[in-house]
Parts: sequence; structure tokens; C-alpha cells
Amino acid sequence: MEEIRRRQLIEATIASIHAVGFSDSSVSRIAAKAGVSAGIVHHYFDDKDELLEATLRQLGANLSASVVRRLRAARSPIHRLMAVVDGNLGPELFTPEAVSAWLAFWSQVPTSPRLARIQKVIIERLHSNLAHALRAFLPAAEVQAAARDLACLIDGIWLRAALKPDRPDGADARRAAVDFIRHRLGAKVGALPWESQREHRSTRARV
Repeated sequence: MEEIRRRQLIEATIASIHAVGFSDSSVSRIAAKAGVSAGIVHHYFDDKDELLEATLRQLGANLSASVVRRLRAARSPIHRLMAVVDGNLGPELFTPEAVSAWLAFWSQVPTSPRLARIQKVIIERLHSNLAHALRAFLPAAEVQAAARDLACLIDGIWLRAALKPDRPDGADARRAAVDFIRHRLGAKVGALPWESQREHRSTRARV
């Protein structure tokens, strides 16, 4: 029950940030979103800062789980690279509420050491996953720079989505990442997985 309640309060925090912003997401407003009293919030979290820290940790955990799930199904180097990309732009994560929450937390990181430590882990995990996947395509001397550039693109896609008033477009986000991979890696990637499937379906249709 404790884990369920904590998750409920974290989801209410994300919803509140999306609705009224970071600063106006008070404990009482978050409690109202969750349908509980402010006392219940303080039962599970010492204060608002601890709740916000837990929320950012959960957002990071959601990203990690999304990537790991896709990596387990990957069967080739390009599948592993796209598992990392898709894991960070998956439709289950790339929602208006999550986009608003990420932007709000990023704005607080420069002045919050607690949030900065969590964000540092998230950034390093993304870079490490990308670098590991890119080793199959690039000389060792080029891997770190390519991983950094692709990570910056992914973060930029999230930022751009946060500044749009309508629902973020996950398909457009994915196309931007794929265009970067094709430009940076060129012929080394060969046919991307979904392109091979499309060509196979087209061939069967002609037959």
C-alpha cells in the first residue's frame, strides 16, 4: 500500500506541474489532485522537496525501464542503438504531462543540489547507453562526441516539445533522431529495422 500511495502522489505531482507549473504545485494542490489530505502527503514525504525529488527519480526510472525493455528485445547493433533512442522518446513517456514535468525540473536543477545530483545520473546513463551502442559503428575516438551530440538532440527534442502548446509529436521526434543517425553514421547503419520490414511487405505485395 505504501508503494501504491507514493506512486499515486508522484503521479499527482506530475499532473499538478503540468496544470499550474512548478512553483504553484503546493502540497495542498498535489494532495487535492491525488484525492487525499495534505496530511497523507506528509505521512509519506517529509516535505515538498522530498516529494519533488522522488518525482524526478521516478521520471528517470521510467526512462531507464523503457530503454531496458527495448534493449532486451534488440538482436543487432542498429536495434540496440534504436532501443536507446526509442526508449527515451517512447510514446508511453513522451506525453504532455511528462514533457511539462521534465522542463520544470530542468529549470530547477541549477539552484537545487538534490535535483542536480539526480539529473546528473540521468544524463550520464543516457550518454553511456548511447556510447555503448555507437561503438559498433564508429571508431573509438569518435564515439564520445557522437553520443554527446545525439544526447543533446534527444534533450532538445524534449525541450522543444515542452515549448509547444499542443500535444508533443513523438513521431516527429523520432524522425529527427533517425535523420541524425543517418547523417552521422551514413551507410554504416545499413537498412534500419522498420525500413527492412517495409521493404519486405512491399515485395510480398508485388509478388
